Amino acid sequence: MWKKIRRLFIIKTKFEAFLITYALATGAVARGQDYLVQYPGWGGKMLFLAVTGAVFMAGAKMIEAIELHRSYGSEY
Repeated sequence: MWKKIRRLFIIKTKFEAFLITYALATGAVARGQDYLVQYPGWGGKMLFLAVTGAVFMAGAKMIEAIELHRSYGSEY
């Protein structure tokens, strides 16, 4: 039973990684818009870029991890 539950939290395909990246990006844009309202000007724009940039870096790492797992198997 625990293996079935654990499977829900394992990303196995690139499609799943893209879906998770999309969900993270949607939340990051919403947070970035709040930053633009709370911190008008240069500071809000930099925070907006920081939260959206972090999503792209996380998405790239997820895709890279999937490719490495396919190449090296479970020992990686």
